[in-house]
Amino acid sequence: MTIYSQLQERESEGNPIRVGIIGAGQMGFGMVSQIAHIPGMVIAGISDIKLENAEKAKDAFNESSEVHVDIKVSNDFKEIIHDEAPEVIVDATGVPEVGAKIALETLLAKKHLVLLNVEVDITIGPIMKKLYDSANLVYTGSDGDEPAVTLGLFEFAKSMGLEVLVAGKGKNNPLIPTANPDTAREEALSKHMAPHMLAAFQDGTKTMAEMTLLSNATGYKPDVVGMHGLKGDLDSVLDDLNSKENGGVLNNFEVVEYVDGLAPGVFIIVKGKNVGVANELNYLLKKGDRDHHILYRPFHLASLETPLTIAKAVLNHDYAIIPIEGPVSETVAVAKKDIKAGENIDGIGGYCVRGLMETHEETVEKKHIPIGLISGNVTANQDINEGEFLTEDNVSLDTNTTVWKLRKLQDQTFK
Repeated sequence: MTIYSQLQERESEGNPIRVGIIGAGQMGFGMVSQIAHIPGMVIAGISDIKLENAEKAKDAFNESSEVHVDIKVSNDFKEIIHDEAPEVIVDATGVPEVGAKIALETLLAKKHLVLLNVEVDITIGPIMKKLYDSANLVYTGSDGDEPAVTLGLFEFAKSMGLEVLVAGKGKNNPLIPTANPDTAREEALSKHMAPHMLAAFQDGTKTMAEMTLLSNATGYKPDVVGMHGLKGDLDSVLDDLNSKENGGVLNNFEVVEYVDGLAPGVFIIVKGKNVGVANELNYLLKKGDRDHHILYRPFHLASLETPLTIAKAVLNHDYAIIPIEGPVSETVAVAKKDIKAGENIDGIGGYCVRGLMETHEETVEKKHIPIGLISGNVTANQDINEGEFLTEDNVSLDTNTTVWKLRKLQDQTFK
């Protein structure tokens, strides 16, 4: 039975999936508005740090939905998670520390968790997946986010027996490594976004985090620290994302990448494993005789696709994207300005740091700091120059945060 058929069945039974949403910003509001038109699914609770955002989302749902729903709203996410009405929780906050608390509370409430919070997933996803598995609950990233959409292409190709050489996404914004909430403010407000959220896209942190999530779900690693980040189109990337001996930039295949020029789409580069398959790909894709081919999905619909993941989790105990085991890659913190000894350091989308992707082995060896741990009271132990990696030696982390404690447990579990 298809997801749509299952949803129609829940609708006809008068037993819709009851969803609790934490975070009613741009993504959360869009998702709430979309669920208003999905059969067999309703919003049961909404929480946002700004209560007016939750109220606005509640009103939007009931204005669009054919059936008026009594939706609980609160600025305390625990009230929504532990309320008896929601059977599945969606984290749409994008904040690692808040996400860590939501993940822990949702586990204690014995409910499934769907993440629109890549930032927390790349920091503590492996340990949370293990804990949710032990409770027979679903912990999953979201359909519509680029990592899950790319994983869909990846598994499509792998299931057909194709060799996947590269998996990646287009970058949506020009890279501005020093972007901060002040420089991003005007554009952010015109797009109804929080300035720190846009800054995290512009400085590259979001792209690094998304490809880290994909890496942890596939086992594919970045070819170089930060990936190559080439400019290109559907034809040029086939030449550029080739091995060095064949005129490309890659040291290895089975890597994750991003390309400036393919947004808002995602892609994989594939190869047939024998002459028969290679010839058939040439014939079917109509691009001439090629050794490699690109498979491309030209869109991702972000939170509008999240209800598909909600349905998968509740109806089929299934997921969109999960870590395969312990961390494969990390997004670590790099100074995006000169930081003075004793200075407090803010986190993702702020003024001090941006994210850069590398392998987990590099992070451990060089004592680099996963950017999701820049949370709470973090201070510089010494002067840190712009472009320098934050390490266990040059910063002091806040060991009282929930995200730090769960990361510590993860590090001890996946040694």
